[in-house]
Amino acid sequence: MAAQNLRLMAVHAHPDDESSKGAATMARYAAEGVEVLVVTCTGGERGDILNPRLENDPEVLRDMPGYRRREMAAAAAALGVSQRWLGFVDSGLPEGDPLPPLPPGCFGLEPLEVTTEALVRVVREFRPHVMTTYNENGGYPHPDHIMTHRVSAAAFDAAADPDAFPSAGPAWEIAKLYYDHGFSRARVTAIHEATLAAGKESPYADWLERWGDRDDRADKVTTRIECADYFDQRDRALLAHATQIDPDGFFFAVPREIEREAWPFEEYELARARLETAVPETDLFAGIRETA
Repeated sequence: MAAQNLRLMAVHAHPDDESSKGAATMARYAAEGVEVLVVTCTGGERGDILNPRLENDPEVLRDMPGYRRREMAAAAAALGVSQRWLGFVDSGLPEGDPLPPLPPGCFGLEPLEVTTEALVRVVREFRPHVMTTYNENGGYPHPDHIMTHRVSAAAFDAAADPDAFPSAGPAWEIAKLYYDHGFSRARVTAIHEATLAAGKESPYADWLERWGDRDDRADKVTTRIECADYFDQRDRALLAHATQIDPDGFFFAVPREIEREAWPFEEYELARARLETAVPETDLFAGIRETA
């Protein structure tokens, strides 16, 4: 199957998640002619301003939802992908002990059948061959990330079932479902050691010291996508989310030539497949390109 006939859907919780998880992979496939769609479940309305330069910006303070929509449009353009809003409201990240309840009407409290039908409609319209999303822990325990996993897994099944949500369009089988893998210990260590070897200060030293016995599911990685040539597009997409990314932060502290040499890929975990494929893989469409 030619790249121009392949379709990839990446399901994310908030605007900016797509630019920090699998962005270079999406940019690579888009450049090859694959049709790539980012589905953003919420508007990021309750996101904090993480860029010190914009903390007191009147435009941001006046219209955070609108600002984040404009950021998302710029990020999608940088990656060369399309984007759709699923239309739910950011749950925010509850903090405290005990944790406060989630706000009424937020994504994390929506009935699963409501959120699943919304995603099934987009799946049946776009007809992706591959879907990427988060694992059952959400990648990290934000309620919207966990709900995004639940919705994606449910939609993977429901979209293929003609009896499920019959008003949402003709049934469509997604061939493969993947979970994004982000900052694994192996990745952080490789970039940290390469930075030190180049005679530069590593921003990851403290992070590695605090790592402890945290499980990063490294043993579940099945697929590595070579995408170093698209790190610049990834960075432009990240920087487009100006409220969420500090341009002077740790992520941009390592020279890109060091990262390209030390860790030139992004990693995934094959969670579900409706066709035969051998792991490890170097292509999300392995087993699909060969089909008519």
